[in-house]
Amino acid sequence: MTLVDPYVDLCSQSNKTETFIKSCSNINSAWASLIVEECVRLGFTYFCIAPGSRSSPLALSATGHPLTTCISCYDERSLGFHAVGYGRGSRKPAVVITSSGTAVSNLFPSVVEASQDFIPVVLLTADRPPELHDAGANQAINQVNHFGNYVRYFFNLPPPGDQMYARMVLTTVDSAAYNAMQAPQGPVHINCAFREPLDHSNQGWSFDCLRGLDRWFRNNEPYTKYLGMKMVSAFGNYSCSVIEVLDIIKKAKQGLLLVGAIHKEDDMWAVALLARHLSWPVAADILSGLRMRKVLNSFPEHDKSILFIDHIDQILLSDSAKSWINPDVIVQIGSRITSKRVEMFLESCFPSSYILIDSHPCRHDPSHVVTHRIQTSVSEFAASLCQCNFKRKRSRWQNILMVLNSVVSQEILFHVHSEFSLTEPYVAHVIGEALYGDAVMFVGNSMVIRDLNMFGKGWLEHTTNGGNVMMHNIPEFVGATVAGNRGASGIDGLLSTAIGFAAGSNKHVCCVVGDISFLHDTNGLSLLNQRDQRKPMTIIVINNHGGAIFSLLPVAKTTSPQILQKYFYTSHDISISKLCAAHRVKHFLVQTKSELQDTLLKTRAEHLDCVVEVENRIDENANFHRTMSMFVDNTATNYLDYLLGGPYSGTKSDLDGIYNSKIRAMEYMLYRIQLSAPRTSGSSNSSFSHEGFILKLRMDENIVGFGEVAPIEIHEEDIIDVEEQLRFLFHKVKDCELNVVPLLRGSFSNWIWTSIGIPPSSVFPSVKCGLEMAILNLFASQRKCGLSEILTGSNPSVRDQSLVEYNQNSSTRIQICALLDSYGTPMEVALAVAKLVDEGFTTVKLKVGRRETPAEDAAVIEKIREVVGYKINIRADANRKWTYEQAIEFSSSVKSFSLQYIEEPVSSVDDLIKYCENSGLPVALDESIDNLKGDPIDDLHQFVHPGIVAVVIKPSVVGGFESAALIAKWAHMHDKMAVISSAYESSVGLATYIQFAYYIDRQHDLVARIKRNDSCGSVAHGLGTYQWLREDVSEQKLKIHALSLGDGIGASVEDAHGYLQHLSINNEKIERTYSEEKIKTYSVRVDGDDFSYLVNLQEAGDCTNDKVVLFLHGFLGTSEDWTPMMKALSPIARVIAVDLPGHGESQILQHDAENFSQISVTVHSIADLLLKLICNITDGEVVVVGYSMGARIALRMALNQNHKISGAVLISGSPGLQHESSRRRRTAIDKSRAEFLLSSGLECFVNTWYSGKMWASLREHPQFDSVVRTRIKHRNIADLSKVLADSSVGSQKSLWEDLKHLEKPLLVVAGEKDVKFKKISEQMCSEIRKRGEGEADYRNRQDLCEMVVVPESGHAVHVENPLPLVRAIRKFLVKLHGT
Repeated sequence: MTLVDPYVDLCSQSNKTETFIKSCSNINSAWASLIVEECVRLGFTYFCIAPGSRSSPLALSATGHPLTTCISCYDERSLGFHAVGYGRGSRKPAVVITSSGTAVSNLFPSVVEASQDFIPVVLLTADRPPELHDAGANQAINQVNHFGNYVRYFFNLPPPGDQMYARMVLTTVDSAAYNAMQAPQGPVHINCAFREPLDHSNQGWSFDCLRGLDRWFRNNEPYTKYLGMKMVSAFGNYSCSVIEVLDIIKKAKQGLLLVGAIHKEDDMWAVALLARHLSWPVAADILSGLRMRKVLNSFPEHDKSILFIDHIDQILLSDSAKSWINPDVIVQIGSRITSKRVEMFLESCFPSSYILIDSHPCRHDPSHVVTHRIQTSVSEFAASLCQCNFKRKRSRWQNILMVLNSVVSQEILFHVHSEFSLTEPYVAHVIGEALYGDAVMFVGNSMVIRDLNMFGKGWLEHTTNGGNVMMHNIPEFVGATVAGNRGASGIDGLLSTAIGFAAGSNKHVCCVVGDISFLHDTNGLSLLNQRDQRKPMTIIVINNHGGAIFSLLPVAKTTSPQILQKYFYTSHDISISKLCAAHRVKHFLVQTKSELQDTLLKTRAEHLDCVVEVENRIDENANFHRTMSMFVDNTATNYLDYLLGGPYSGTKSDLDGIYNSKIRAMEYMLYRIQLSAPRTSGSSNSSFSHEGFILKLRMDENIVGFGEVAPIEIHEEDIIDVEEQLRFLFHKVKDCELNVVPLLRGSFSNWIWTSIGIPPSSVFPSVKCGLEMAILNLFASQRKCGLSEILTGSNPSVRDQSLVEYNQNSSTRIQICALLDSYGTPMEVALAVAKLVDEGFTTVKLKVGRRETPAEDAAVIEKIREVVGYKINIRADANRKWTYEQAIEFSSSVKSFSLQYIEEPVSSVDDLIKYCENSGLPVALDESIDNLKGDPIDDLHQFVHPGIVAVVIKPSVVGGFESAALIAKWAHMHDKMAVISSAYESSVGLATYIQFAYYIDRQHDLVARIKRNDSCGSVAHGLGTYQWLREDVSEQKLKIHALSLGDGIGASVEDAHGYLQHLSINNEKIERTYSEEKIKTYSVRVDGDDFSYLVNLQEAGDCTNDKVVLFLHGFLGTSEDWTPMMKALSPIARVIAVDLPGHGESQILQHDAENFSQISVTVHSIADLLLKLICNITDGEVVVVGYSMGARIALRMALNQNHKISGAVLISGSPGLQHESSRRRRTAIDKSRAEFLLSSGLECFVNTWYSGKMWASLREHPQFDSVVRTRIKHRNIADLSKVLADSSVGSQKSLWEDLKHLEKPLLVVAGEKDVKFKKISEQMCSEIRKRGEGEADYRNRQDLCEMVVVPESGHAVHVENPLPLVRAIRKFLVKLHGT
């Protein structure tokens, strides 16, 4: 290898530059080359060249330089905006070269934009020499100071000549560059006059003009360096004015951090850190890079370290919210604010201090509210404040603002997803998902940027290959960069700017523009084909065939449609696809939501430039915006009323939280009551008795909330499943803060996850409903009002006076539909209906599909009409019992009998729409919505057909009131009835459903009013099961009676509230009561051969029960890990958990202290000690349940052929390592870990231990920190260290071969996300079953091992998702013991 002397290399380079300049054929070429070379040395290597003759010397020099990148366009306007985009993306200027004349003038719009938004651009405009000015010469205009004050610097170069020193050219370029990059950054203009020749024609010139350039030739640096002196001072040496600002921020009680446009990723990061440090609410503009955030974990919404108020614009739709927010101090970082509503709010809120920080000195204060202006970089300001100590205690004001943001966010989410058609707000909401990897967005002006700012999703999915370490000190997200031309906010040049932005940022760019903006800059498409220096682009054009923004402005209300269409909307039918074809650009037309999703995935996979046209209509868009704004206004107002009306015990110095609500005590009562007839959901000969649980939650003696859980045949869970979950949940719920907002979508589920630590999907629907019912009634009791008032808010409508009057006229009663099982002859059924009519019912539901043929059911309907006529509405419920053909047969027979609807007529949901179209009968949904999992809105789209007129909603089946309210709202938005239905609950459940149904009816009235639809009138709700209650759980009776004016049978919300308020349980109907089970704690000494073990045990259940379960925790765990699970299983077994040696309160007792280090506390020795322990505490057999290290011990015990072990449950367990080399390596690792534990202490060790890859899923668990805290409570670290080394999986004998000899039943459990141990579990089961192949006991061997994969969990299954684990263990025990 030959080494090159740097001095020689430098001389070679200088010789090349000097030689090249001197080789220029004429002075024009020499000057042009000097200009281009100096630009390159300054780092300005991107040249945008417009064709022209007079600029030939510059163009030839730029294209001939080896370090430049050149792009061309025939339209100078597009070229100028392309340069603006490049400067915006790279933060350094592109160099624009144009010819003389109007070619220069065409740059004006882009120069204005660059100037207004501080984008550096270097303009090199060719010009005629002085003698051709004012002489009628072609393309000769006055180009001196052509752009006026919009450029930071102008210099008019004389025509090149060898009588002038060339270094003047270099200093001119350097001076222009300095002014372009110095705050305030912006465009600079050098006007370059050239005489002919303009090509490379030879014309002698003197090298004397190069005198003084020797140093410049010898290096690669600019001729003139501009150096700045930065003052470095320690914090505390600030000027008095800056100290004043810091003092203002410290004293702020209701501080708001407003983040405007930010261009640098470092600045975004700095603002995020500052926001977390201040703990102020953050309202981030769409151009801040923080309005849309790519998350680095699975549950970003639960990271409360930064209080993002993403929907401040929409919150301000509510006059109540606008008046209430009232910040006392606003700190604004970055100048530009997109939202006009926010700007108007800033004008009116008058904070005591308004502090604006930006790097430029310009006055960006259109509202004239700024009291303190700081010119500095964002990073410097953030770094300074982060050195200050601020109180980070969350205030009530902040909490309410956060809830309002969640409320509005969920309202937007509902509307954009529930609307079946593809709307512009939907595009704005989901378009952020197109930002995969390091992709960024460029957004156009007018309606597009406003929609994105209003409706864009705050949290975006994002994957990262970052390390496994826990991120305690940095926000767990990255900002999603969004850029736009907001300097002058014009619609010109947007496409060209976006393409330049892609080139400058060197990232994939998703560009979103409107159709008029796109048409305004179609010449920019020519730039797309020059893709050598950038990544592919996706250009999304929102084509509503005109200027949609005018439809939302006041002018639309007072101007005729014809004038609007022609002079404001500028409506058009131009084919965007043909424009793209003319420029050879790939085009996609998108008209539905699914097409949009599919197309975005396709463009991502193909890595091609493409245009995605999203078609829409102005009128539809305007109407959707209008209705959504009214709903958001209503929702924000209602919830603010609720939040401000809540009990609040704090003082001004104690602003902690919205509520002062904790569950202090809980109990449930198992009831058994008699029904007057078998349930219609079961067979005709099913039992007349009915059982369930009444839940009772207390905040104190006077604040009580009741709920009910009573699963029946239609539920997936049974009474045993329910009680198991209730016992588990009751342990976890006690003393939980009730930070639940009633019926706010996701609030209750989020509380279950964050406060209880359980994935909401693992809670049975009936249990979730009953618990939510109890909590809602608890809130009503706390506020001394009815549940209906809690749900509807203190003012159940928006401040629109017409809506207030409309709701004041609404009844506080609901109608009830009678339920009739149609067994018996047609006449018997008809007479039964006649009796219901006499009682006052106006609606009845009949069960059909239970006779031999559909014709027989039709005959019953016919007979009813003969007997009672049309005095009553008839609903029929087939419960999916018919085939499509049978359902059609029924419908053809009853068409003339005016059914209100037929409920679930066909067995297959795939036939439902076909039935609607061919039967002519209105249809209602019931079971079809019961089976929807997760968020139901997207799945409900399949049921928008107008033939589906109603949705029957059972809260106990769909998972509670939150879910039921969401489904009901979807139904109302699609002009369908929402019918609340009971499932044979007692009067406790019915009283709650009555108030909930009233709320649903009021919501329906509101939807009809906002949508300007006629209301379908009162809806009779499916609560007729009250007639089945021969007995009830209460002493008093729930009032259900005939309503006035012939409105049918119903109930009032006042009576329902009064029933619950004065509820007195009839103890004769209660089988048993459970409040809280005490765990017994004791110690037992067990002697081994080498050491003794003083075992700390916890026990629950009947100590005389011969079914015993022994729980073994993992490394660093304790017996307390199993407490909730023990309580859940204690009704069926005696459950015992131990602290393993070295853990918790257990002690290793040394027989020989001197030789103790020689004794090994191995898995084998622990298993033997535990077998002795079992003999001490029970005469019967034991099922051993072990997790991780405990699972290895449990497996050893199960393989020991000991008659005391009846079976084992292995959770995330392993039989050991099969290869000797692997064991040696693991032994060394664990010994090193043990030494680290002793040397560094337990807390440091625990933090290191849980930073491993295996715990990635656990780290995302909301209770991870509390789990970690329990891991540092062990009596003896030395013993713990010894157990880690001695019980290492590397030191353990592999049990893989022994699996073939297993005789005891085994349940193997692994977490869905734990890929490693899921594979080990599968291999274990395979090994166990191998022995039976071909043998007589083959079937028994197959049944000997069962595997369960627990969803939504990783390695620590018992922590991450315990409820499915509890159920699996209970079923395993039942299978073992037969009961």
